[in-house]
Amino acid sequence: MPEIKSKSKDQKTAESEVKSFRENLGPFVVAAETSRMPMIFTNAKKPDHPIIYANNSFLKLTQFEREEVLGVGFNTLLADGAKPEAIEKLKSTFDGAWEDSVEICYARKDGSVFWASAFVSPVRDESGVVVQHFTSFHDITKHKQEETQARMLINELNHRVKNTLSTVQAIVSQALRNPFDAEAVRESIESRIFALSRSHDLLTRQSWEDAGLREILGAALEPFGVANGRAERFVITGEDVYLPPKVTLALGIAFHELATNAVKYGAFSTDAGCVRISWHIKQEQNSRRLITEWREVNGPRVSPPVHKGFGSQVIERGLGYELEAITRLDYLPDGLVCTIDIPAPAGADRG
Repeated sequence: MPEIKSKSKDQKTAESEVKSFRENLGPFVVAAETSRMPMIFTNAKKPDHPIIYANNSFLKLTQFEREEVLGVGFNTLLADGAKPEAIEKLKSTFDGAWEDSVEICYARKDGSVFWASAFVSPVRDESGVVVQHFTSFHDITKHKQEETQARMLINELNHRVKNTLSTVQAIVSQALRNPFDAEAVRESIESRIFALSRSHDLLTRQSWEDAGLREILGAALEPFGVANGRAERFVITGEDVYLPPKVTLALGIAFHELATNAVKYGAFSTDAGCVRISWHIKQEQNSRRLITEWREVNGPRVSPPVHKGFGSQVIERGLGYELEAITRLDYLPDGLVCTIDIPAPAGADRG
């Protein structure tokens, strides 16, 4: 908020100048008072360009009373965050070295800020000497906010694209480690990219906001029997929790890998097998953890693999790196049990 002091000698002088200003430019002042465009006149003879006239639209924009701005230097109204290059350009405008408008950030009386495009025109006396400056303002706050939002969206999009390409690269790299079966390589790449695509589709429907864990499971497991909210061979229990995009993508891939493994070697390789998925939030001393369990039952007897494939790496390494997860893969006689323990995002259990 600009530091507006009590009425000073300069302000009293400015009020006298306003009276003279109104008398000399009566019709213009009447027009300015009815204009919706904010306008001011400043004294060009003084280095700080004190305001000698402000119309009602300017007072409405800045929330000041007229007597609070009379005699106040122009730059006093600038916000603390005004960029130095814009301030220098404004100075050049008053000096006559810059003839275009200047976009700069100003402060209202309540401390809030607004952006305006200021166009400064010199007012000369009969001798051609610049005695005043007439400045009109166009409020561009909404435009600046849209620019900021657009930059944020572009940066976020770039980040997401890079992450997605890294994931695709890892998928392809892992699949090509088995070059002897072209059909298996193709199927491996396609299924994993489709899994990634389903998570992207879910987030797009949510405008890339938080997604519910039930929806994440539904998107990842749809090819394996979860569709339209109905689960076949899955028992899913837990109060829904909501997770940000980064967590959604990582868990979507992990659930796909677990289901794929269940089809090949686990519960889904037999007619009687099923998977029980549950989760809860655990309150610890200084943090909250979201603990998800994938438990396979009624499948074939399982044992730890000799060589760990892409799925194991995604769960044990990928989730640890992406989500700071603590994961366990327990190959019990009754079936695989995978536990994924991640920091619970703020507001995850808002219900």
